[in-house]
This record gives sequence, structure tokens and C-alpha cells, in this order.
Amino acid sequence: MAPQEDSESAGQPARYPAPLNEGRSRNMRAIRRTDTKPEIRLRAMLHSRGFRFRKDFRIDLAGVRVRPDIVFTRRRLAVFVDGCFWHLCPEHGRQPKVNDWYWGPKLQRTVERDRQATTALEAGGWTVMRFWEHVPVNEAAERIGAILTDQ
Repeated sequence: MAPQEDSESAGQPARYPAPLNEGRSRNMRAIRRTDTKPEIRLRAMLHSRGFRFRKDFRIDLAGVRVRPDIVFTRRRLAVFVDGCFWHLCPEHGRQPKVNDWYWGPKLQRTVERDRQATTALEAGGWTVMRFWEHVPVNEAAERIGAILTDQ
């Protein structure tokens, strides 16, 4: 499908595809940036183990703003729970077959933004942990707990 026309730009093609139908459009609007199910499960597990943290806390670094999913500010630990589709999981990620001209570069930008955020945080003295959404919550909580109790 061709890019959607934007009436404000006098016939210039927009940078996003036209929705296939209203149902698809509603699905895309419902996608959350924060409070995803894997993220909520991990936060609940960490909280039940007595760990206190901030969620979606903005960290300003040298020219970069980063919003990890879970932040332990005193320990300088930033935790990300990455979705398999959005962050191109090597095990479960896949390239969309529809509108690949749009989704391919978009997903690659997400991966590059992840790399930049990790690099900036580590340069700023933070420990960064990234978990795929398919990693069992117990395993992720154990690994985070090990880092927090060692420091």
C-alpha cells in the first residue's frame, strides 16, 4: 500500500502508511509505550521481593534522554524490557510482509536507538540490563536481584 497523503503538505506523501482498516488503526493506537504486560509482571515480581524502583524515569545524559522501563536510581541500574517485534528479537522478531518499506527502517531505528541509549547510560556510569519479553519473569528478577545485592 502506498504512503498516506497528508493534506497539509500539499500532495507530498506522508512518512507513514495508510491504515488497512479501522480495526488495524485501533490496534496501532492501543500499543503502549509503557506498562506493557511483561514489564508489569517484572515490576510486580521485583516489588514482591522487596525491591523499590522508579518506572519510566527519564535520565538526561550528554545530549541523550533515556527512559528505561525500570530504574534503580541509587544503584544506577537501568532495566529495559524489550518487545520481540519492536526491538527485532533474534529468536522471535520478524520483518512485516505488509508495508515493509515503512516497517523495516522504523524497526532498525528502534534497534539503533537502543544501542545509543545503552552506550550513553554505560558512559554515564549506569549498569544496563535488557530483557526480551519472552524471558521468564523469575529469571529476569533473579538476575536483577543479583546485581542489586552485589553492589
